[in-house]
Amino acid sequence: MYGGQPDSIQQIELPDPPAVSAETAAQHLSEAIQMRTITVAPGDPRPGQEGPWLELHDWLETTYPAFHAAAGKEIVPGGLTLLYTWEGSDPSLKPILLMAHQDVVPVNIGTEGDWDAPPFSGAIQDGYVYGRGAIDDKGSLVGIMEALDALARDGFQPKRTILVQLGHDEEVSGSGAEAGIALLKSRGVEPVMALDEGFMVLEDNPLTGGTLGFIGIAEKGYLTLRVTAKGEGGHSSMPPRDSATVRLSRALIALDEHQMEANLSTPPISDMMQIVSLEMGFTARLAMANQWLLGGVLESQFAATPAGNAMIRTTTAPTMLAGSAKENVLAQRATAIVNFRIHPNNTPEDVIQHVRDVTSDIEGIEVGLLEDGIGSEASPVSAIDNRAYGVLNAVAKDVSGGAAVTPALVLGATDARYASAITQDVYRFMPSIMSLEDSRGFHGTNERLSVENMGRLARGYGQIVLAMDEGD
Repeated sequence: MYGGQPDSIQQIELPDPPAVSAETAAQHLSEAIQMRTITVAPGDPRPGQEGPWLELHDWLETTYPAFHAAAGKEIVPGGLTLLYTWEGSDPSLKPILLMAHQDVVPVNIGTEGDWDAPPFSGAIQDGYVYGRGAIDDKGSLVGIMEALDALARDGFQPKRTILVQLGHDEEVSGSGAEAGIALLKSRGVEPVMALDEGFMVLEDNPLTGGTLGFIGIAEKGYLTLRVTAKGEGGHSSMPPRDSATVRLSRALIALDEHQMEANLSTPPISDMMQIVSLEMGFTARLAMANQWLLGGVLESQFAATPAGNAMIRTTTAPTMLAGSAKENVLAQRATAIVNFRIHPNNTPEDVIQHVRDVTSDIEGIEVGLLEDGIGSEASPVSAIDNRAYGVLNAVAKDVSGGAAVTPALVLGATDARYASAITQDVYRFMPSIMSLEDSRGFHGTNERLSVENMGRLARGYGQIVLAMDEGD
Protein backbone atom coordinates (compact mmCIF):
# COMPACT_ATOMS: atom_id res chain seq x y z
CA MET A 1 0.00 0.00 0.00
CA TYR A 2 1.16 3.55 -0.77
CA GLY A 3 -0.38 6.22 1.47
CA GLY A 4 -3.44 4.05 2.04
CA GLN A 5 -3.70 3.03 -1.63
CA PRO A 6 -2.70 -0.09 -3.57
CA ASP A 7 0.89 0.00 -4.82
CA SER A 8 -0.43 -0.60 -8.35
CA ILE A 9 -1.80 2.95 -8.57
CA GLN A 10 0.71 5.11 -10.41
CA GLN A 11 1.89 8.19 -8.56
CA ILE A 12 1.68 11.15 -10.96
CA GLU A 13 3.21 14.58 -10.54
CA LEU A 14 0.66 16.96 -11.99
CA PRO A 15 1.61 19.75 -14.40
CA ASP A 16 0.60 23.31 -13.65
CA PRO A 17 -3.00 23.97 -14.73
CA PRO A 18 -3.86 26.49 -17.44
CA ALA A 19 -4.67 30.02 -16.34
CA VAL A 20 -8.44 30.17 -15.90
CA SER A 21 -10.88 32.38 -14.03
CA ALA A 22 -13.44 30.74 -11.75
CA GLU A 23 -15.63 33.84 -11.99
CA THR A 24 -15.58 33.83 -15.80
CA ALA A 25 -16.29 30.11 -15.89
CA ALA A 26 -19.21 30.63 -13.49
CA GLN A 27 -20.63 33.39 -15.69
CA HIS A 28 -20.37 31.11 -18.70
CA LEU A 29 -22.14 28.32 -16.80
CA SER A 30 -24.89 30.81 -15.95
CA GLU A 31 -25.36 31.58 -19.64
CA ALA A 32 -25.41 27.89 -20.60
CA ILE A 33 -28.09 27.12 -17.99
CA GLN A 34 -30.41 29.71 -19.52
CA MET A 35 -30.67 27.63 -22.72
CA ARG A 36 -33.45 25.16 -21.92
CA THR A 37 -32.10 21.98 -23.49
CA ILE A 38 -34.71 19.83 -21.73
CA THR A 39 -35.31 16.20 -22.67
CA VAL A 40 -38.25 14.23 -21.33
CA ALA A 41 -38.57 11.08 -23.45
CA PRO A 42 -36.49 9.13 -25.96
CA GLY A 43 -36.50 10.97 -29.27
CA ASP A 44 -36.23 14.43 -27.73
CA PRO A 45 -35.74 17.01 -28.98
CA ARG A 46 -38.55 16.47 -31.47
CA PRO A 47 -38.52 18.15 -34.87
CA GLY A 48 -39.07 21.86 -34.37
CA GLN A 49 -37.77 21.76 -30.79
CA GLU A 50 -34.04 21.96 -31.59
CA GLY A 51 -33.79 25.70 -30.92
CA PRO A 52 -32.11 25.60 -27.49
CA TRP A 53 -29.52 23.08 -28.69
CA LEU A 54 -28.69 25.12 -31.79
CA GLU A 55 -28.45 28.22 -29.61
CA LEU A 56 -26.04 26.36 -27.31
CA HIS A 57 -23.92 25.29 -30.30
CA ASP A 58 -23.65 28.89 -31.53
CA TRP A 59 -22.89 30.07 -28.01
CA LEU A 60 -20.07 27.55 -27.63
CA GLU A 61 -18.46 28.73 -30.86
CA THR A 62 -18.71 32.39 -29.84
CA THR A 63 -17.59 31.85 -26.23
CA TYR A 64 -14.63 29.56 -26.95
CA PRO A 65 -13.10 30.87 -30.19
CA ALA A 66 -9.54 29.67 -29.56
CA PHE A 67 -10.61 26.05 -29.09
CA HIS A 68 -12.92 26.18 -32.10
CA ALA A 69 -10.07 27.54 -34.21
CA ALA A 70 -7.81 24.68 -33.10
CA ALA A 71 -10.30 21.78 -33.29
CA GLY A 72 -12.57 20.43 -35.97
CA LYS A 73 -16.28 20.28 -35.15
CA GLU A 74 -18.97 18.00 -36.52
CA ILE A 75 -22.55 17.14 -35.62
CA VAL A 76 -23.02 13.40 -35.27
CA PRO A 77 -25.55 12.25 -37.89
CA GLY A 78 -29.04 11.58 -36.60
CA GLY A 79 -29.09 14.09 -33.76
CA LEU A 80 -27.46 17.13 -32.17
CA THR A 81 -24.48 15.51 -30.49
CA LEU A 82 -21.25 17.45 -31.02
CA LEU A 83 -17.90 15.79 -31.73
CA TYR A 84 -14.69 17.82 -31.66
CA THR A 85 -11.26 16.63 -32.80
CA TRP A 86 -8.12 18.52 -31.82
CA GLU A 87 -5.45 16.73 -33.82
CA GLY A 88 -2.28 15.76 -31.99
CA SER A 89 1.18 15.96 -33.51
CA ASP A 90 2.03 12.30 -32.78
CA PRO A 91 -0.35 9.88 -34.56
CA SER A 92 1.25 6.93 -32.75
CA LEU A 93 -0.34 8.07 -29.47
CA LYS A 94 -3.90 6.98 -28.79
CA PRO A 95 -6.31 9.91 -28.27
CA ILE A 96 -8.13 10.83 -25.11
CA LEU A 97 -11.92 11.24 -25.12
CA LEU A 98 -13.63 13.80 -22.88
CA MET A 99 -17.40 13.50 -22.57
CA ALA A 100 -20.28 15.61 -21.24
CA HIS A 101 -23.89 16.18 -22.25
CA GLN A 102 -25.96 19.15 -23.30
CA ASP A 103 -29.42 18.14 -22.12
CA VAL A 104 -31.03 18.50 -18.70
CA VAL A 105 -34.02 17.01 -16.93
CA PRO A 106 -37.18 19.11 -16.47
CA VAL A 107 -38.20 20.78 -13.23
CA ASN A 108 -41.23 19.18 -11.59
CA ILE A 109 -44.31 21.29 -12.26
CA GLY A 110 -45.33 23.22 -9.17
CA THR A 111 -41.90 23.12 -7.51
CA GLU A 112 -40.39 26.15 -9.22
CA GLY A 113 -41.18 28.30 -6.18
CA ASP A 114 -39.18 25.96 -3.93
CA TRP A 115 -35.95 27.09 -5.57
CA ASP A 116 -33.81 29.84 -4.04
CA ALA A 117 -33.44 31.21 -7.57
CA PRO A 118 -35.50 30.46 -10.69
CA PRO A 119 -34.32 27.12 -12.07
CA PHE A 120 -33.36 28.41 -15.53
CA SER A 121 -32.10 31.83 -14.47
CA GLY A 122 -28.48 30.81 -13.97
CA ALA A 123 -28.47 33.21 -11.03
CA ILE A 124 -25.12 33.65 -9.28
CA GLN A 125 -25.68 34.30 -5.60
CA ASP A 126 -23.98 33.41 -2.32
CA GLY A 127 -21.03 31.93 -4.22
CA TYR A 128 -23.13 29.49 -6.27
CA VAL A 129 -24.50 29.24 -9.79
CA TYR A 130 -28.14 28.09 -9.53
CA GLY A 131 -30.06 26.26 -12.19
CA ARG A 132 -31.09 23.02 -13.81
CA GLY A 133 -28.00 21.37 -15.26
CA ALA A 134 -25.48 23.18 -13.06
CA ILE A 135 -24.17 19.84 -11.78
CA ASP A 136 -25.73 17.52 -14.35
CA ASP A 137 -23.97 18.21 -16.64
CA LYS A 138 -23.36 21.72 -17.93
CA GLY A 139 -20.80 22.35 -15.21
CA SER A 140 -18.61 19.63 -16.70
CA LEU A 141 -19.33 20.78 -20.26
CA VAL A 142 -18.32 24.35 -19.48
CA GLY A 143 -15.34 23.20 -17.41
CA ILE A 144 -13.98 21.16 -20.32
CA MET A 145 -14.44 24.03 -22.72
CA GLU A 146 -12.84 26.56 -20.36
CA ALA A 147 -9.78 24.33 -20.01
CA LEU A 148 -9.34 23.61 -23.71
CA ASP A 149 -9.93 27.21 -24.77
CA ALA A 150 -7.33 28.39 -22.23
CA LEU A 151 -4.82 25.83 -23.53
CA ALA A 152 -5.47 26.88 -27.12
CA ARG A 153 -5.04 30.57 -26.20
CA ASP A 154 -1.71 29.71 -24.58
CA GLY A 155 -0.50 28.11 -27.80
CA PHE A 156 -0.60 24.54 -26.54
CA GLN A 157 -0.27 21.95 -29.30
CA PRO A 158 -1.18 18.45 -28.12
CA LYS A 159 0.94 15.47 -29.04
CA ARG A 160 -2.03 13.22 -28.30
CA THR A 161 -5.27 13.91 -30.19
CA ILE A 162 -8.04 15.27 -27.95
CA LEU A 163 -11.62 14.20 -28.70
CA VAL A 164 -14.60 15.90 -27.06
CA GLN A 165 -18.10 14.45 -27.36
CA LEU A 166 -21.09 16.40 -26.07
CA GLY A 167 -24.17 14.17 -26.13
CA HIS A 168 -27.56 15.74 -26.78
CA ASP A 169 -29.92 13.29 -25.03
CA GLU A 170 -28.14 11.55 -22.15
CA GLU A 171 -31.07 12.06 -19.80
CA VAL A 172 -33.50 10.00 -21.89
CA SER A 173 -31.56 7.42 -23.91
CA GLY A 174 -28.05 8.50 -24.80
CA SER A 175 -28.69 7.74 -28.47
CA GLY A 176 -26.49 10.65 -29.48
CA ALA A 177 -23.52 9.38 -27.49
CA GLU A 178 -24.13 5.87 -28.79
CA ALA A 179 -24.09 7.17 -32.36
CA GLY A 180 -20.97 9.24 -31.70
CA ILE A 181 -19.09 6.26 -30.30
CA ALA A 182 -20.25 4.15 -33.25
CA LEU A 183 -18.90 6.82 -35.60
CA LEU A 184 -15.51 6.78 -33.86
CA LYS A 185 -15.48 2.98 -33.95
CA SER A 186 -16.15 3.01 -37.70
CA ARG A 187 -13.05 5.19 -38.07
CA GLY A 188 -10.93 2.77 -36.07
CA VAL A 189 -10.48 5.20 -33.17
CA GLU A 190 -9.32 3.54 -29.93
CA PRO A 191 -8.83 6.10 -27.15
CA VAL A 192 -6.34 5.51 -24.37
CA MET A 193 -9.09 6.63 -22.00
CA ALA A 194 -12.59 8.07 -21.93
CA LEU A 195 -13.72 10.42 -19.15
CA ASP A 196 -17.32 11.37 -18.39
CA GLU A 197 -19.41 12.63 -15.48
CA GLY A 198 -20.26 10.41 -12.52
CA PHE A 199 -18.36 11.06 -9.30
CA MET A 200 -16.48 13.82 -7.53
CA VAL A 201 -14.89 14.39 -4.12
CA LEU A 202 -17.49 14.28 -1.33
CA GLU A 203 -16.80 16.17 1.89
CA ASP A 204 -19.17 14.19 4.12
CA ASN A 205 -19.50 10.96 2.22
CA PRO A 206 -21.91 8.29 3.55
CA LEU A 207 -19.25 5.57 3.80
CA THR A 208 -16.76 7.15 6.18
CA GLY A 209 -18.36 10.47 7.13
CA GLY A 210 -15.24 12.36 6.05
CA THR A 211 -13.80 13.67 2.79
CA LEU A 212 -13.26 11.00 0.17
CA GLY A 213 -12.63 11.15 -3.56
CA PHE A 214 -14.55 8.75 -5.80
CA ILE A 215 -13.50 7.78 -9.32
CA GLY A 216 -16.04 5.68 -11.20
CA ILE A 217 -14.40 2.71 -12.91
CA ALA A 218 -17.68 0.97 -13.79
CA GLU A 219 -21.40 1.66 -13.78
CA LYS A 220 -24.41 -0.43 -13.05
CA GLY A 221 -26.68 -1.97 -15.63
CA TYR A 222 -30.43 -1.46 -15.85
CA LEU A 223 -33.38 -3.81 -16.02
CA THR A 224 -37.09 -3.38 -15.37
CA LEU A 225 -39.42 -6.36 -14.91
CA ARG A 226 -43.17 -6.70 -14.67
CA VAL A 227 -44.30 -8.97 -11.84
CA THR A 228 -47.92 -10.07 -12.31
CA ALA A 229 -50.17 -11.89 -9.86
CA LYS A 230 -53.31 -13.61 -11.16
CA GLY A 231 -56.39 -14.37 -9.08
CA GLU A 232 -60.16 -14.56 -9.06
CA GLY A 233 -62.03 -11.36 -9.77
CA GLY A 234 -65.47 -10.45 -8.60
CA HIS A 235 -67.21 -8.23 -6.09
CA SER A 236 -65.22 -6.95 -3.13
CA SER A 237 -68.08 -7.90 -0.77
CA MET A 238 -67.06 -11.56 -1.06
CA PRO A 239 -63.26 -11.49 -1.26
CA PRO A 240 -61.33 -14.76 -1.34
CA ARG A 241 -58.26 -15.28 0.77
CA ASP A 242 -54.99 -14.95 -1.12
CA SER A 243 -56.34 -12.61 -3.80
CA ALA A 244 -54.21 -11.37 -6.71
CA THR A 245 -53.37 -8.20 -4.81
CA VAL A 246 -52.32 -10.16 -1.72
CA ARG A 247 -50.21 -12.48 -3.85
CA LEU A 248 -48.49 -9.52 -5.45
CA SER A 249 -47.85 -8.00 -2.02
CA ARG A 250 -46.30 -11.26 -0.83
CA ALA A 251 -44.08 -11.31 -3.91
CA LEU A 252 -42.83 -7.76 -3.32
CA ILE A 253 -42.17 -8.47 0.35
CA ALA A 254 -40.25 -11.60 -0.63
CA LEU A 255 -38.10 -9.60 -3.06
CA ASP A 256 -37.45 -6.97 -0.41
CA GLU A 257 -36.49 -9.52 2.23
CA HIS A 258 -34.35 -11.62 -0.13
CA GLN A 259 -32.04 -9.14 -1.80
CA MET A 260 -29.51 -10.31 -4.35
CA GLU A 261 -26.24 -11.34 -2.73
CA ALA A 262 -23.40 -8.90 -2.25
CA ASN A 263 -19.86 -9.78 -3.27
CA LEU A 264 -17.00 -7.79 -1.75
CA SER A 265 -14.21 -9.83 -3.31
CA THR A 266 -14.18 -8.49 -6.89
CA PRO A 267 -13.44 -5.04 -8.39
CA PRO A 268 -14.50 -2.33 -8.12
CA ILE A 269 -15.77 -3.12 -4.61
CA SER A 270 -12.68 -5.07 -3.49
CA ASP A 271 -10.44 -2.13 -4.47
CA MET A 272 -12.77 0.29 -2.71
CA MET A 273 -12.87 -1.85 0.42
CA GLN A 274 -9.09 -1.93 0.58
CA ILE A 275 -8.95 1.87 0.67
CA VAL A 276 -12.16 2.79 2.49
CA SER A 277 -11.63 0.30 5.32
CA LEU A 278 -8.56 2.31 6.34
CA GLU A 279 -10.84 5.30 6.83
CA MET A 280 -13.48 3.35 8.78
CA GLY A 281 -11.60 2.44 11.95
CA PHE A 282 -10.07 -0.65 13.52
CA THR A 283 -13.10 -2.94 13.22
CA ALA A 284 -13.42 -2.35 9.48
CA ARG A 285 -9.68 -2.84 8.95
CA LEU A 286 -9.81 -6.09 10.90
CA ALA A 287 -12.80 -7.26 8.89
CA MET A 288 -11.08 -6.36 5.62
CA ALA A 289 -8.05 -8.43 6.56
CA ASN A 290 -10.24 -11.38 7.62
CA GLN A 291 -13.16 -11.37 5.19
CA TRP A 292 -13.44 -15.15 5.43
CA LEU A 293 -14.56 -14.62 9.04
CA LEU A 294 -15.78 -11.04 9.34
CA GLY A 295 -16.99 -10.17 5.85
CA GLY A 296 -20.51 -9.85 7.22
CA VAL A 297 -19.38 -6.92 9.37
CA LEU A 298 -18.22 -4.99 6.32
CA GLU A 299 -21.34 -5.86 4.39
CA SER A 300 -23.51 -4.65 7.25
CA GLN A 301 -21.66 -1.34 7.40
CA PHE A 302 -22.11 -0.73 3.68
CA ALA A 303 -25.72 -1.94 3.66
CA ALA A 304 -26.64 0.47 6.48
CA THR A 305 -27.21 3.31 3.96
CA PRO A 306 -29.02 3.22 0.61
CA ALA A 307 -25.94 4.52 -1.22
CA GLY A 308 -23.62 2.06 0.46
CA ASN A 309 -25.98 -0.84 -0.12
CA ALA A 310 -26.27 0.05 -3.80
CA MET A 311 -22.49 -0.11 -4.10
CA ILE A 312 -22.28 -3.77 -3.10
CA ARG A 313 -25.26 -5.46 -4.77
CA THR A 314 -27.90 -5.36 -7.46
CA THR A 315 -30.73 -3.30 -6.01
CA THR A 316 -34.46 -4.05 -6.15
CA ALA A 317 -36.92 -1.17 -6.38
CA PRO A 318 -40.70 -1.63 -6.91
CA THR A 319 -41.77 1.63 -8.54
CA MET A 320 -45.27 1.27 -10.06
CA LEU A 321 -48.35 -0.68 -8.99
CA ALA A 322 -51.64 -1.42 -10.75
CA GLY A 323 -54.69 -3.50 -9.86
CA SER A 324 -58.41 -3.09 -10.11
CA ALA A 325 -60.02 -0.19 -11.95
CA LYS A 326 -62.61 0.35 -9.17
CA GLU A 327 -62.56 0.29 -5.38
CA ASN A 328 -65.23 -2.41 -5.05
CA VAL A 329 -63.94 -4.75 -7.78
CA LEU A 330 -61.32 -7.44 -7.13
CA ALA A 331 -58.30 -7.38 -9.38
CA GLN A 332 -57.90 -10.39 -11.63
CA ARG A 333 -54.39 -9.24 -12.47
CA ALA A 334 -52.31 -7.14 -10.10
CA THR A 335 -48.99 -5.90 -11.46
CA ALA A 336 -45.85 -4.29 -10.13
CA ILE A 337 -43.06 -2.68 -12.12
CA VAL A 338 -39.75 -3.47 -10.44
CA ASN A 339 -36.54 -1.69 -11.41
CA PHE A 340 -33.14 -3.31 -10.89
CA ARG A 341 -29.74 -1.61 -11.09
CA ILE A 342 -27.41 -4.45 -12.01
CA HIS A 343 -24.08 -4.89 -10.23
CA PRO A 344 -21.05 -5.96 -12.34
CA ASN A 345 -21.19 -9.29 -10.47
CA ASN A 346 -24.59 -10.04 -12.04
CA THR A 347 -26.21 -10.26 -15.46
CA PRO A 348 -29.80 -9.51 -16.51
CA GLU A 349 -30.36 -13.27 -16.70
CA ASP A 350 -29.21 -13.61 -13.08
CA VAL A 351 -31.78 -11.02 -12.02
CA ILE A 352 -34.66 -12.67 -13.85
CA GLN A 353 -33.78 -16.05 -12.36
CA HIS A 354 -33.50 -14.54 -8.88
CA VAL A 355 -36.99 -13.03 -9.11
CA ARG A 356 -38.45 -16.30 -10.32
CA ASP A 357 -36.72 -18.26 -7.56
CA VAL A 358 -37.81 -15.89 -4.80
CA THR A 359 -41.46 -15.88 -5.93
CA SER A 360 -41.69 -19.54 -7.00
CA ASP A 361 -43.76 -20.65 -3.99
CA ILE A 362 -46.42 -17.97 -4.55
CA GLU A 363 -49.27 -19.19 -6.72
CA GLY A 364 -50.20 -17.23 -9.83
CA ILE A 365 -47.00 -15.17 -10.16
CA GLU A 366 -45.58 -14.37 -13.60
CA VAL A 367 -42.32 -12.55 -14.30
CA GLY A 368 -41.58 -10.85 -17.61
CA LEU A 369 -39.85 -7.98 -19.36
CA LEU A 370 -41.63 -4.76 -20.21
CA GLU A 371 -42.79 -4.45 -23.79
CA ASP A 372 -40.04 -1.99 -24.69
CA GLY A 373 -37.41 -4.39 -23.38
CA ILE A 374 -35.13 -1.54 -22.27
CA GLY A 375 -32.19 -2.87 -20.31
CA SER A 376 -28.43 -3.02 -20.25
CA GLU A 377 -25.70 -5.03 -18.61
CA ALA A 378 -23.32 -3.47 -16.13
CA SER A 379 -20.30 -1.93 -17.81
CA PRO A 380 -16.88 -3.58 -17.83
CA VAL A 381 -14.62 -2.63 -14.92
CA SER A 382 -11.73 -0.35 -15.94
CA ALA A 383 -8.16 -0.68 -14.69
CA ILE A 384 -6.62 1.28 -11.83
CA ASP A 385 -2.97 0.38 -12.57
CA ASN A 386 -2.50 2.59 -15.66
CA ARG A 387 -1.51 6.20 -16.23
CA ALA A 388 -5.09 7.33 -16.88
CA TYR A 389 -6.31 6.28 -13.44
CA GLY A 390 -3.10 7.58 -11.87
CA VAL A 391 -3.73 11.02 -13.37
CA LEU A 392 -7.34 11.09 -12.17
CA ASN A 393 -6.23 9.88 -8.75
CA ALA A 394 -3.70 12.73 -8.54
CA VAL A 395 -6.26 15.33 -9.64
CA ALA A 396 -8.80 14.07 -7.10
CA LYS A 397 -6.17 14.25 -4.34
CA ASP A 398 -5.28 17.78 -5.42
CA VAL A 399 -8.95 18.86 -5.44
CA SER A 400 -9.54 17.38 -1.98
CA GLY A 401 -6.39 18.73 -0.39
CA GLY A 402 -4.87 15.27 0.07
CA ALA A 403 -7.86 13.15 1.14
CA ALA A 404 -8.09 9.46 0.28
CA VAL A 405 -9.32 8.56 -3.21
CA THR A 406 -11.05 5.33 -4.13
CA PRO A 407 -12.26 3.59 -7.27
CA ALA A 408 -16.02 3.19 -7.14
CA LEU A 409 -19.14 1.96 -8.88
CA VAL A 410 -21.43 4.56 -10.46
CA LEU A 411 -25.00 3.73 -9.48
CA GLY A 412 -26.83 5.46 -12.34
CA ALA A 413 -26.37 5.40 -16.10
CA THR A 414 -24.10 7.77 -18.05
CA ASP A 415 -23.12 8.19 -21.69
CA ALA A 416 -19.79 6.63 -20.71
CA ARG A 417 -21.30 3.15 -20.95
CA TYR A 418 -21.15 3.38 -24.73
CA ALA A 419 -17.43 4.24 -24.73
CA SER A 420 -16.59 0.68 -23.65
CA ALA A 421 -17.06 -0.24 -27.32
CA ILE A 422 -13.85 1.58 -28.26
CA THR A 423 -11.68 1.62 -25.12
CA GLN A 424 -11.07 -0.62 -22.12
CA ASP A 425 -10.45 2.34 -19.82
CA VAL A 426 -13.58 4.37 -19.15
CA TYR A 427 -13.76 6.63 -16.10
CA ARG A 428 -16.42 8.78 -14.50
CA PHE A 429 -15.12 11.73 -12.50
CA MET A 430 -15.61 15.50 -12.31
CA PRO A 431 -12.70 17.39 -10.67
CA SER A 432 -14.77 19.11 -8.01
CA ILE A 433 -15.60 18.83 -4.31
CA MET A 434 -19.12 18.92 -2.90
CA SER A 435 -21.03 18.38 0.28
CA LEU A 436 -23.54 15.56 0.38
CA GLU A 437 -26.31 18.19 0.58
CA ASP A 438 -25.17 19.92 -2.62
CA SER A 439 -24.81 16.58 -4.42
CA ARG A 440 -28.52 15.98 -3.82
CA GLY A 441 -29.16 18.72 -6.37
CA PHE A 442 -28.79 16.11 -9.11
CA HIS A 443 -32.28 16.16 -10.68
CA GLY A 444 -33.57 17.93 -7.56
CA THR A 445 -34.58 21.32 -6.24
CA ASN A 446 -31.89 23.99 -5.89
CA GLU A 447 -29.40 22.30 -8.18
CA ARG A 448 -26.32 24.49 -7.89
CA LEU A 449 -22.55 24.50 -8.36
CA SER A 450 -20.16 26.76 -6.53
CA VAL A 451 -18.11 29.38 -8.33
CA GLU A 452 -15.06 27.84 -6.68
CA ASN A 453 -15.92 24.47 -8.22
CA MET A 454 -16.08 26.00 -11.67
CA GLY A 455 -12.47 26.99 -11.18
CA ARG A 456 -11.62 23.48 -10.00
CA LEU A 457 -13.33 21.91 -13.00
CA ALA A 458 -11.52 24.10 -15.53
CA ARG A 459 -8.13 23.62 -13.86
CA GLY A 460 -8.68 19.90 -13.29
CA TYR A 461 -9.67 19.13 -16.87
CA GLY A 462 -6.68 21.15 -18.06
CA GLN A 463 -4.33 19.16 -15.84
CA ILE A 464 -5.83 15.88 -17.06
CA VAL A 465 -5.20 16.86 -20.69
CA LEU A 466 -1.65 18.03 -19.97
CA ALA A 467 -0.73 15.03 -17.82
CA MET A 468 -2.08 12.54 -20.37
CA ASP A 469 -0.16 14.37 -23.09
CA GLU A 470 3.08 13.66 -21.24
CA GLY A 471 2.54 9.89 -21.00
CA ASP A 472 3.12 7.14 -23.53
